Amino acid sequence: MAAIIDLSGKVAVVTGGTRGVGAGITRALLEAGAQVVTCARRTPDKPVEAAGRTARFLPLDVRDPQAVGGFFEQVRSEYGRLDTLVNNAGGTPFRMLGEGGAEQHARVVELNLVAPLTASLAAYEVMRRQSGGGLIVMIGSVSGTRPSPGTAAYGAAKAGLENAARSMAVEWAPRVRVNTLVLGMVRTELSHLHYGDEDGIAAVGRTVPLGRLAEPADIGDACVFLASDRAAYISGAALHVHGGGERPAFLDAATVNN
Repeated sequence: MAAIIDLSGKVAVVTGGTRGVGAGITRALLEAGAQVVTCARRTPDKPVEAAGRTARFLPLDVRDPQAVGGFFEQVRSEYGRLDTLVNNAGGTPFRMLGEGGAEQHARVVELNLVAPLTASLAAYEVMRRQSGGGLIVMIGSVSGTRPSPGTAAYGAAKAGLENAARSMAVEWAPRVRVNTLVLGMVRTELSHLHYGDEDGIAAVGRTVPLGRLAEPADIGDACVFLASDRAAYISGAALHVHGGGERPAFLDAATVNN
């Protein structure tokens, strides 16, 4: 993607951009020439690098509105502008609804819905005042479009995030574009916690129509596209990056001979 899209001179922020999907997005933006600032609660063991360039890291808890406001003001002050915000920070433990109290589920919603809204509002204040406006990308999930047992609060938050993005796209046009990447299963350094060993990961991958889990680079390339002029007329969209989705269970359960 970097070979055909040049983001030189652009400034991007990737929340949770130091590992997993976030690191893949950060590397793709670096390869395309953008200056990238990442943030997370914990300092990474090593910086995210690509194409001989290094992303900057600033510590931030995206659930703290005051800290978020200060973070984006620092980016504006030091870089002069903000072209792209990727709201990637999020996640959830596996917990059936009846096994957790309301406060535990509320914290999941806070991280996956309220925090991206907070970051987006702060980014908008920078983008709306600058030439060229800007782009906000929400990292959504198929969990927001189907039942998600064990991650119900997460799925509800992701559904809300996609809806909020569509509203932002209308309210903030034409200065700021807002889109959602709806992700399926992605192979990261934590995949073994969900799918087991290499055989397990491969078996899960075979349930995807394209025959494998996504790589973080696949998500990064989609972000680079949305951040480019080639996507200048795309706003309020939900781009599904899930390898074709999930094969309907009834197809495998049916006993009808074709």
